[in-house]
Amino acid sequence: MSWLARGDTDQPLEPPSEFIIKVQDINDNPPQFVEGPYRASVPEMSQVGTSVTRVTATDADDPVYGNSAKLVYSILEGQPYFSIDPNTAIIKIALHGMDREMREEYLVVIQAKDMGGHMGGLSGTTTVTVTLTDVNDNPPKFSKSKQNFVIPEDLGIGKPGGKVKANDRDIGENAKSTYNIIDGDERDVFEITTDAQTQEGILRLKKPLNFETKKSYTLKVEAANIRFDPNSGAPFKDTATVKIAVEDSDEPPVFSKPTFVLQVDENAPINTVVGTVTARDPDVTGSLVRYFIDRHTDLERQFNVNVDDGKITLAKPLDRETDMWHNITVTATEIRNHSQISRAIVAIRVLDINDNAPEFATEYEAFLCENGKPGQVIQTVSAVDKDDPIQGHYFEYRLIPEMLNNPNFTIKNNGDNSISVLAKHDTFRRQKQEMYFLPIIVTDNGNPPMSSTNTLTIRVCGCSREGIVQSCNVEAYVLPIGLSMGALIAILACIILLLVIVVLFVTLRRHKNKPLIIKDDEDVRENIIRYDDEGGGEEDTEAFDIATLQNPDGINGYLPRKDIKPDLQFMPRQSGGPNGVDVDEFINVRLHEADNDPTAPPYDSIQIYGYEGRGSIAGSLSSLETASSDSDQNYDYLREWGPRFRRLGELYSVGESDKET
Repeated sequence: MSWLARGDTDQPLEPPSEFIIKVQDINDNPPQFVEGPYRASVPEMSQVGTSVTRVTATDADDPVYGNSAKLVYSILEGQPYFSIDPNTAIIKIALHGMDREMREEYLVVIQAKDMGGHMGGLSGTTTVTVTLTDVNDNPPKFSKSKQNFVIPEDLGIGKPGGKVKANDRDIGENAKSTYNIIDGDERDVFEITTDAQTQEGILRLKKPLNFETKKSYTLKVEAANIRFDPNSGAPFKDTATVKIAVEDSDEPPVFSKPTFVLQVDENAPINTVVGTVTARDPDVTGSLVRYFIDRHTDLERQFNVNVDDGKITLAKPLDRETDMWHNITVTATEIRNHSQISRAIVAIRVLDINDNAPEFATEYEAFLCENGKPGQVIQTVSAVDKDDPIQGHYFEYRLIPEMLNNPNFTIKNNGDNSISVLAKHDTFRRQKQEMYFLPIIVTDNGNPPMSSTNTLTIRVCGCSREGIVQSCNVEAYVLPIGLSMGALIAILACIILLLVIVVLFVTLRRHKNKPLIIKDDEDVRENIIRYDDEGGGEEDTEAFDIATLQNPDGINGYLPRKDIKPDLQFMPRQSGGPNGVDVDEFINVRLHEADNDPTAPPYDSIQIYGYEGRGSIAGSLSSLETASSDSDQNYDYLREWGPRFRRLGELYSVGESDKET
């Protein structure tokens, strides 16, 4: 827009004008593939003209003005396999029979040129990577049409005996195959399975092989694809012939039966033949067989087996009531090869014989009310029998002959192998007889019949009017009400205990007050006590005290023996003792201690007592501790002691005169 204005007034001289300026486009921008490079896939063996993918290019020039933005597409690389529509840019298959197994990937270069593809136009390029996807167009194929295997006859059931494989050029699911035996396995001895990882067919045994029966097998094995197009008409499978040679092996003996069932009577004597087991060596060489019993299955050693012919005999008596069945294991071993061992189970049934007498089902104890009525059922009795006859049990009950005419009880058969014991009268009294014993004979129906005598204990009890037992003891009937037998026993025990305590107390009192040994009445009146020890003189008139023999001066110390010098000190004795101790017992104790004194010499010696009386003016009469000899003693003073020592003085005086003479 523009305008002109007056200089002095600044007013427009004419109205404003508008101008439109249009910029004309030129071809200065090449086409560009914004989304490139591209990747695409197409199934192999696709028909010509099959669309693969579409590419798109853009041009920044004006599509309205001229041909600057008009694009034309073409293939620079990738022919003759692919083609492209110049206008729509759709890439298609251009060659028939493109096989993935021959070539899987192709690189296609696409060009986009503006100006309608004419000379002087600008261009741009991109790449398209085309991958051929797999289709199942190849069948499985065995590398060898004939394959051979050698399988030992002792191969275990389910163990692999060989492997076959059919190769498939396809990949993935299209290459997976299954294997089947389509011919040559009439006995159904083999089976073939497919290994999902390796795509191999694994040949396994379904039944044991036997070289002696059949030495070889010829099988026809087929491998077929799991996925295939039925309309393709191609046979997506292949077959191969598998020859199997059975190799002979040293086999263990084979029993005629895996399990033997035998039976024997329970009273059969020792060495009775229970039955026979047989086994043979299936090998061509035919080794001899020896038989043994696995003693882990016959810990009691009830049976033996003949090592040569397999006869099983009885080694110990059998008891059906203890064990009805015996299950043992018999082994068969080749003599030529002891490692070849086979086993068979032998079940031995012990047949029953009638060797047990029937007896009461339990230890019955019946109660009879004093106020019962005649014909009252006292007890229902049944019996049991350890035997198990085929025809079942039937028991016959009867009283022993001595009790058939007893006036108190009778029995009645209930028809179900039990009886009822009935009372004959109502005059039973506890004071007269508290308990009755009724022997009953029970006999079974075996051959021969067995019987036993069982005793039913019947107690007479006091009952209420309703027949409820209240007391069955005579004592409870005669004692006052409220004082039980337990209380009476407790009272009696207390009385006996008190009597024992009183007797012990009296005995101890008598022993304590027992007087000292007295020679005669005259000694008591003169108050003279005789003992084998030196007295204390005339003033020593006290009653005898055992402490005189216990060294009261050394009561707190130990006086050693003075006749020898001990090498080691003996533990001092406890001095003192209770009054009233018997002197004879006391001296025996001291004698025992002296005999066991380790410091004592091995010869008799004098036991010295350091105390010889108190208060005597004469002093000691003993010369044992006197330092001087007998010749230094003067015994004239004995005459001054009175008439009692006169005789003693004369004896010593005579002794001195004899020495002088």
